[in-house]
Amino acid sequence: MTVSRVGLVVHGGRPAARDAARAVHAWCAEHALPCADIDVWEEGGRRSAREEVASAGDPDLIVTLGGDGTFLRGARLAAEHDALLLGVDLGRLGFLTEVSADEVLSALDAVLAGRLAVDHRMLLTLRASRRLEVPPDVEALMRYGRGPLLPPPRVRTDCATDDEWGIALNVFALNDVVLEKLSRDRQVSVGVYLAGRLLASYSADALLVATPTGSTAYSFAAGGPVVSPRAEALVFTPIAPHMAFDRSVVTAPDEPIGLRVLERSGQAAVSVDGQLRGVLDPGDWIGVYAARRRLRAARLKPMDFYGRLRARMNLTDAPAAVADGTPAPLWSVTTPPPGDLAHLTLLTEPSEPPGPRDEAG
Repeated sequence: MTVSRVGLVVHGGRPAARDAARAVHAWCAEHALPCADIDVWEEGGRRSAREEVASAGDPDLIVTLGGDGTFLRGARLAAEHDALLLGVDLGRLGFLTEVSADEVLSALDAVLAGRLAVDHRMLLTLRASRRLEVPPDVEALMRYGRGPLLPPPRVRTDCATDDEWGIALNVFALNDVVLEKLSRDRQVSVGVYLAGRLLASYSADALLVATPTGSTAYSFAAGGPVVSPRAEALVFTPIAPHMAFDRSVVTAPDEPIGLRVLERSGQAAVSVDGQLRGVLDPGDWIGVYAARRRLRAARLKPMDFYGRLRARMNLTDAPAAVADGTPAPLWSVTTPPPGDLAHLTLLTEPSEPPGPRDEAG
């Protein structure tokens, strides 16, 4: 692909990330590519994604150096500008990032040469009954240790607005949108609507809508299902509900999920990919649905999601199964599949990581 400008999102608290950033800057200088650090915690306030990518010169490749949290910050920027995103794993869990620290320069060479695959990940977006804002007293309570909250989401000017359908917000979530209680001693009461029809009214600590990518994050911790990131679906998961029906619901990608705060509920906080973006009062609502835009994430080798799931979650085998010995491969990983399986996605032998850099160029 053609790369004209690179943006860096760096976890400044990790020495390995700072070292990798210096290497990326040197690589960009070697290839005469402008490179800028973005998503910086500015003194006195934070900027919107649009302002951050504009200040970096609208990069068409965004590289994140850190863990999954850093990747999510980069995703917020890449989704705003429709840039390609490359995640370098310097974290502790690494479900989202694709490249190890020692592969970063070879990965950049591969991107420049077009030797990459692009995953198109589902993003969530919102409509709301009113603009999302965080009251000053709540911001002081929820303030991040590193700096202030993100500014309120902008209203999209290209979408119709009225009392029936609310307003469309310029916000994207790669993992999840969460509606949660503000008061420790009072749950939120919320009517949950699937595809415009009431499913049930919940009293719970929180209610969560996740993408397949986000199914292994907060939703999974709350007992939700693991969903392949290649799937097309939305996952609704209640958190500690006071009702018998406490299961997740998986909807079709074109079925929106509405959350209306009920009359006797306490206030509810709206978080997007872990970032507090607004507070709702009783009577307010949000509608969560799949965005038309997808996140474009660079991948340099086949995605072994289930192998990563086994490793990251430290999955162990049942003692009785271990007594039966190590399972043999189910199907061949070295020969082509027969015709009736040819249309399926089957992992072959693990692909080799990008080789040493070509010193000639």
